Amino acid sequence: MPGGEWGIRVDRWFDGEAFQERPALLRIEDGRIAAVLTGAVPADGLPVLDATGGTVIPGIIDAHTHLAFDPHGDILEQFATEDDDQLLKHMRAHAAQALRAGVTTLRDLGDRSYLASVLVDELRTAEEPGPEILWAGPPITRTDGHCWFLGGGVEDTVEAMTAAVRERVDRGAHVIKVMATGGSITPGWPMNVSQFADPLLAVAVRTAHELDRPITTHAHGPGGIAAAVEAGVDGLEHAFFLENKGEGWFTDVDWSLVDAIAEAGIFVSTTTARLEQDEPLPPLHVAVRENFGRMYRAGVRLIHSSDAGVGSLKPHDCLPATVDGFARDTGVSAAEALRAVTSLPAQACGVAERKGRIAPGFDADLVVLPGDLRRDLRLLNAPELVVRQGRVAFDRANDR
Repeated sequence: MPGGEWGIRVDRWFDGEAFQERPALLRIEDGRIAAVLTGAVPADGLPVLDATGGTVIPGIIDAHTHLAFDPHGDILEQFATEDDDQLLKHMRAHAAQALRAGVTTLRDLGDRSYLASVLVDELRTAEEPGPEILWAGPPITRTDGHCWFLGGGVEDTVEAMTAAVRERVDRGAHVIKVMATGGSITPGWPMNVSQFADPLLAVAVRTAHELDRPITTHAHGPGGIAAAVEAGVDGLEHAFFLENKGEGWFTDVDWSLVDAIAEAGIFVSTTTARLEQDEPLPPLHVAVRENFGRMYRAGVRLIHSSDAGVGSLKPHDCLPATVDGFARDTGVSAAEALRAVTSLPAQACGVAERKGRIAPGFDADLVVLPGDLRRDLRLLNAPELVVRQGRVAFDRANDR
């Protein structure tokens, strides 16, 4: 179907909160869902696509991705050798790859030279639809800290932190990202080591909120997580509670801190999406996932996200294919797992008034899937149709 006015006839859909099973016509006008008309509604001359027998869901939202990262290469080498034009070429391809899989909204949480903003400008005038891209720009880190090669390093001062947040807001960033701890891809800063001394995280949060921007924090270790929560962040990326006393990595969860995270309404973005392999997950990965299930049951607002680009098991279209595993590993229902990739990340990303739901007034970002998704989340692996802002972005019937 072209853009403009048209409809999708359904008999089963997930509205962003719960499954619905009854005949309905989703009427699409000017890129939005104009109406959800239940019952045997006549088309009255409206072009209509028949999706009965399948399941229609809101477009999937990946709240943590890195479009510039090549999942099949060495990230440090890539950024040492590739110029911005090469990185932007990767980003175009990765954005298209994600959209074909049903990911209609991406939040890029770390690029170089604010390239995500360049891609956003390109997509505004592109002939083919692209995903909506929300972006943070280069994450704020220490001058030699985690992901320093993205260009977001700052001196360990209040003035430098304040200026870094203001720069990103002035450039139009949708969210501020700060590296509270080290990470796996940057030598010198282990995942359990905190990067910023007090009160710098609080300065970043205060400045971001004064400028009406949410702030999310990369935090693997217990100390960095605690500091971020104390500072009042809106989101935590990873939140694995990883510790290492010299004999290997393990999880050391402070469950009283988890209760505080739940009470504060802080979003936790798991970043655990990865393609499954024949061999079982390593014990540390299993423990992290089990902990996330317990966090969810404690009331934490848990988002399933990918961290796409960080390794070969995290291609940029991996998120939909891993929702089934997320449900299984954390013990959540199909509807709860789908909320974690639709309505909840819409809230975390600040777009809940127009994304993550099938309801009048919301963006017509939709995915048509074969069969009954309630019974088999693996159907997310094979979308029949992807609609982005009322325009067909992928049609399997034309892709064979």
